[in-house]
Amino acid sequence: MSDTILSQDHGVWVEITLNRPDRLNSFTDEMHLALRAALEDARDGGARAILLTGAGRGFCAGQDLGDRNPAKMQGPPDLGYTVRTFYAPLVRLIRSLNIPVICAVNGVAAGAGANIALACDIVLAAQSAKFIQSFSKVGLIPDTGGSWHLPHLLGEARAKGLALTGQPLLAEQAADWGLIWKAIPDADLMADARALTEQLANGPTLGLGLTKQTIQAAAVNSLTDHLELEADAMKTCGESADYAEGVTAFLEKRAPVFRGE
Repeated sequence: MSDTILSQDHGVWVEITLNRPDRLNSFTDEMHLALRAALEDARDGGARAILLTGAGRGFCAGQDLGDRNPAKMQGPPDLGYTVRTFYAPLVRLIRSLNIPVICAVNGVAAGAGANIALACDIVLAAQSAKFIQSFSKVGLIPDTGGSWHLPHLLGEARAKGLALTGQPLLAEQAADWGLIWKAIPDADLMADARALTEQLANGPTLGLGLTKQTIQAAAVNSLTDHLELEADAMKTCGESADYAEGVTAFLEKRAPVFRGE
């Protein structure tokens, strides 16, 4: 695997680190492919949760613009190709994983870096972290799902304010607005993120995965269709070993031992 991505196996969960700290973990094509491979390897290897974070003082500054500099190219870059080939598949992969994906934002998350974080299921951020929709500063639109996630999470007014001005949003305000789950003191971020990932990985991950998928589907479903989706998911959960174990443990007044099946 490319050294632009680090992957550490913790047994039932995997920690994946963006590893270009000298460039604030900005993305190259190589790094994109390495991150997707790491996510797929975690899924295929039986991981029951994933923690995504960044090395150094930032989470991710988005695209490495040195790779998309028109002054060094024969003509203008095809950024639509970049989105379709690299960013969109990454967002789809994170959202499609049937396990929790936790993001620990350890510093600045700008451009596509901010929106990769928002694609994850639970986002924890250091109190010093900032989320910046920096696209408007270079004449672009919020990609990597940003123009979808922002209005769904914040509403149109706040989404437009952040996207059009590029104004940094501090972690505590991001949490107050509902953009992320929690802002955490910097010194506690990684310990708390790892503890949460461990907790979820040892939980009833079949049901957690279905919870993730049903909540995501709510953005496009009618109530009638969504109630039917809930019924299908509950049928699957009710037939699972995890449900049987959860009920038995509850009645026996002991801690459950879930297997994610």
